[in-house]
Amino acid sequence: MGNWKKIFADGSPVRAEIVKSILEERGITAVILNKKETAYQIHGHYEVMVAEQNQEEALTIVQHEITF
Repeated sequence: MGNWKKIFADGSPVRAEIVKSILEERGITAVILNKKETAYQIHGHYEVMVAEQNQEEALTIVQHEITF
């Protein structure tokens, strides 16, 4: 994932899915990386990643159009 950039991180998989869905509705391909510790699922978070060329547009959408 060398040319992918993190644009959102949260401990909630639901919030990560919401962000991914909204970005994809706007035509931006996004993926979720599970950074939770595998044995106990206590520590860590979920990251939403987009291609580097979509980073600025995706960040704008996340910052100005998504509220939880």
